Amino acid sequence: MPPEDFLQLAGRTVLVMGLANRKSVAWHVGQVLEAAGAEVLYSVHTQQRRQQVASFTDPQRVYVCDVTQPADLAALAAHISSRGKPLYGLVHSIAFADYRHGVQPFHETSREAFLQSIDVSCYSLISVCRALKDQFDPQGAVVAISISTTRMASENYGFMAPVKAALDSSLVFLAKSFSTFSRIRFNAVAAGLLKTASSAGIPGYADAYLYAEQATLRKQALRTEEVAHAAVFLLSPRASGINAQRIVVDAGMEVNYFDRDLIRRAGP
Repeated sequence: MPPEDFLQLAGRTVLVMGLANRKSVAWHVGQVLEAAGAEVLYSVHTQQRRQQVASFTDPQRVYVCDVTQPADLAALAAHISSRGKPLYGLVHSIAFADYRHGVQPFHETSREAFLQSIDVSCYSLISVCRALKDQFDPQGAVVAISISTTRMASENYGFMAPVKAALDSSLVFLAKSFSTFSRIRFNAVAAGLLKTASSAGIPGYADAYLYAEQATLRKQALRTEEVAHAAVFLLSPRASGINAQRIVVDAGMEVNYFDRDLIRRAGP
C-alpha cells in the first residue's frame, strides 16, 4: 500500500455538513479529505450560502439542506442516492445558538432559544443519519464536531454546552441503534476553542479564546486544521476500533487550568 493512502480513504465519498466559509471546520476537514483522495461533498444551510461558497469550491458538489426541514433531508438523500455510490462518511459540523440578548444567567435561558439550538445543533444529527441510513456504506463512519468539555460552566457559551452534551450522548445511542444492521461508527472530535467566523458571534469569545491559548500546555492556540486531522482519522478505516467515543483535541488545555503563569497573573 502506498504511504499516501495510509488512511484508506481514496475514492470514498464523504459528506461534510456545515460549510460556511474558508475558516469553517467543515472546509478544513474537506481539504484534508481531498488530500487523502476522498470524494468530498458539502451541504450548506441556504441557496445564498451555496452561491457564496461557489467562489472557492465546486458548486456541483454542494447541496442546500436546512436540517430542520424534512423535505430538505429527503432531497439530500435523493441527491446522494442518485450518485450511485455509497456514502462512506458523514461529518456533522452544524451548530446554532441565538445570542441576540448577549450573556445572560443560565436560568434566564428562554425555552425558544434552547429548543432551537437543540433542534439545529443536536437533533439534526439524528434526523440526518435517519434520512441517509440507506445511503451509507455499512462499514462507514460518522463524526460530529463537539466541544472539549461540557462540564465547564462558561458563562458566555451558556446553553450551548448542555446542547453539546446532548449531542455527545446522541452519538452513543446512534452507535448502538445502527449496530443492529451495520458496523457504522459514531464518534466526536471534542475541540477546544477555535478561531472561526461562527465563534465570533459568541459574546466575549475573543477574551475566552486568548485565555484558552494561554491555558494550553504549548501556549499556542488550537488550530482548526488540527481538529480536521483528528476528524479525518476517525472517519478512516484506521480508526475501526473506535466507536461511541469523544476524542478531546485541545492542546492539553483541560489539564492546565492551574498553570503557574495563569495563577500569577490572577494574583494581587
